[in-house]
Amino acid sequence: MIKFTTQIVRCMVADFLPINGTDHIEFYVGNAKQASLYYQHCFGFELVAYAGPETGVRDRASYVLQQNKIRFVLTTSLVPDSDINNHVKKHGDGVKVLALWVDDATKSFQETVLRGAETAAEPKTLKDELGEVVVSSIKTYGDTVHTFVERKNYKGAFLPGYKPVKNKLKVSPIGLKHVDHCVGNVELGHMNKWVKFYEDVMGFKLLITFDDKDISTEYSALMSKVVSNGNGYIKFPINEPAKGKKKSQIEEYLDFYHGAGVQHIAIATDDIIHTVSELKNRGVEFLHVPEVYYDDVKDRVGHINEDWKELQKLNILIDRDEEGYLLQIFSKPIQDRPTLFFEIIERNGAKSFGKGNFKALFEAIEHEQELRGNL
Repeated sequence: MIKFTTQIVRCMVADFLPINGTDHIEFYVGNAKQASLYYQHCFGFELVAYAGPETGVRDRASYVLQQNKIRFVLTTSLVPDSDINNHVKKHGDGVKVLALWVDDATKSFQETVLRGAETAAEPKTLKDELGEVVVSSIKTYGDTVHTFVERKNYKGAFLPGYKPVKNKLKVSPIGLKHVDHCVGNVELGHMNKWVKFYEDVMGFKLLITFDDKDISTEYSALMSKVVSNGNGYIKFPINEPAKGKKKSQIEEYLDFYHGAGVQHIAIATDDIIHTVSELKNRGVEFLHVPEVYYDDVKDRVGHINEDWKELQKLNILIDRDEEGYLLQIFSKPIQDRPTLFFEIIERNGAKSFGKGNFKALFEAIEHEQELRGNL
């Protein structure tokens, strides 16, 4: 049974780590130029800034992509012996930085380190002719880091050291709005450790707990807990494998990523039918749930505003909670390793994560695992 441990947290104590939202997500990749073209063409992101040899950066190249409130940074190494190359060698293309937008990056760093965070980078002020940005970083699960970004005194395209770029590729946005949540996969027995980290070190609250009875099929299972910051702008589900007859999707991820890391990024849209139609037309592949899923979903979910036939045609999942309903769909992994993927989600009041879809979703994932010989 699902356990709603906290829905709304009201506390008289001031939030020691106020967060305004997700500042950016940085991926370490083998070829940032090619990856940036993928996100521009398929996801409708616009290239807005660049750093590399042409801007005075000698060891790496970074492309900054943006759509509404979402900012992705794709970074590749230009030298053989670097942290970037070591990350890509071990993990493949994956998320290195989940950056958080704060008003005071120094204070955010000090408060979290005081509570036990391990330092990744001490506060540093970056400057150019357009102002200054203060950044600092702490370590979290696996090789992932949180970077605090204070940009209230900066007017540039991204950060000092980056130059604005005029997009040469004609791109069409597809209605992606903001990051809804980011999901981390951790090793067996480590979920509670990282939930406690977010609670004690970052002041997050436990929002929802799913056990292996909630998230299971005949063959595999996992457990998950969702933590959220005070204003609810940042939500991090943390998954770990649970015992099952066969290898779970979390175990497959850990095997191919070679450790804990970001499993998927959920991106919000106001029109999932348009967004998913465009993604499919541009070549993005999605998991497919069996048609029998739609046999009883109307009775389970009730009235919705969207066209049922369109949702079924696109294989979009539907779920409802006490606040409303949501629509969601999950891509296949976006690289050859079965690791990172995306979720597209449209919320119509619902604040949950699609519990009613778990069984159908996980059976679809198991089908893909079986095709890869990893179930």
